[in-house]
Amino acid sequence: MFFLVLIKSKAALIKAFLRISMGQNVYHTLRERGFTYQTTNEAALSELFDRETVTAYIGFDVTADSLHVGHLLPIMALSWLDRAGHRPIALVGGGTSMVGDPSGRNQARQLMTLETIQANQAGIRPQMARFLTLEPDGRGLLLNNADWLMELNYITFLRDIGRHFSVNRMLTADCYKTRLESGLSFLEFNYMLMQAYDFLVLHERQSNKVQLGGQDQWGNIVAGVELIRRVTGGEAFGVTMPLLLDPRTGEKFGKTNAGAVWLSSERTPVYDFYQFWRNIDDQETGRLLPLFTYLPLEECQALARCPGNLINRAKEILAYEVTSLCHGHEAAAEAFLASIRAFGASDPEGQVKTSSRLAELGGDLAANLPTVTLAKSEAASLDLATLLVKAELASSKGEARRLIRQGGAYANNEAIEASQENSLVSEQAWFANNQVTLRAGKKRYKIVKLI
Repeated sequence: MFFLVLIKSKAALIKAFLRISMGQNVYHTLRERGFTYQTTNEAALSELFDRETVTAYIGFDVTADSLHVGHLLPIMALSWLDRAGHRPIALVGGGTSMVGDPSGRNQARQLMTLETIQANQAGIRPQMARFLTLEPDGRGLLLNNADWLMELNYITFLRDIGRHFSVNRMLTADCYKTRLESGLSFLEFNYMLMQAYDFLVLHERQSNKVQLGGQDQWGNIVAGVELIRRVTGGEAFGVTMPLLLDPRTGEKFGKTNAGAVWLSSERTPVYDFYQFWRNIDDQETGRLLPLFTYLPLEECQALARCPGNLINRAKEILAYEVTSLCHGHEAAAEAFLASIRAFGASDPEGQVKTSSRLAELGGDLAANLPTVTLAKSEAASLDLATLLVKAELASSKGEARRLIRQGGAYANNEAIEASQENSLVSEQAWFANNQVTLRAGKKRYKIVKLI
């Protein structure tokens, strides 16, 4: 099956490039694949993509030294523009990150120093370069709004930009409504002006005519469109993308019990990254395949219609494709092989081929599973609940205890009993060859090695 996935992937890329080269309007592609939620003037925007090479941007606040799965949707949108011959701009919010976006928040974001923001930006660039052909070798740009926001004169900014904004209208925006109840600071209140100003600067300096963002950014994006019209008389457009939620939890897509799923393998091991996609809800497969792969739309739709257990084949293809995009084909292959060894693989009839127990699989599988190392002296004094937290299989001791009491925690495939939750690691006989395989639930594994 693995080689079938590889063949499908290569063929799909060829089909996708052929489709683009035949001249399909890339805005129609984005709309068909589910990227669009709201557009300021859809007919005019579609005509724009028909008649010229379009520069479009999306902003990314640099709150960490890695992007996460929640960023993948806008990145893929920029990538489709890039592949269609347009000019994408990924705008790092070095300046706006020092203020904090109130959108979708019920409390203020933690403020960061300029040094932290610069370090985070350095970590993000190679991740962006996996999806965009960035200058100097390509057409895409990775810019930082600190380059113009940090130089602003406050009085000049208020006179030239602030005078175009109505406070009454700003307060009706969704990004401010939810924060008013918990307390909106004046610092955060400036965010809309700053984001609108970004759009204006990129319009004037880069001939940028389109801003894309999440659906919670609609108010900020429309403010930028109107600011450009008022200041320059020019034409600009805004497009928002749907907010993806996990239907099982209602959480933002990309969140797990252990926190965000990161694009950095140092933050989220490749195997865990693959498993996140492999374990999505069956009903989400049809929505996520067009958004997070380059497979032709008709193939995505066909995979989503797979009956019975064959839907697992579609989810394996999704997981492999996304992991390959973010971490490369070899890493995706290793994660795929580790997964089927641990859990079995679907055969063509959709039945599950069971594999040996994880403890019996030997070194090949262990080499592909995420590993945590602990000093023997440290591990000896840990209780089992704390060990699960150290292994990043639980976010807190309380969650670890609940996992144990509900029968969802395992060591070398043997259930950890509720009576053991406060027992010390040194009292256990698990650590053959100074390592143990821990499991949370059915599919979250971690090797713990003692050094």
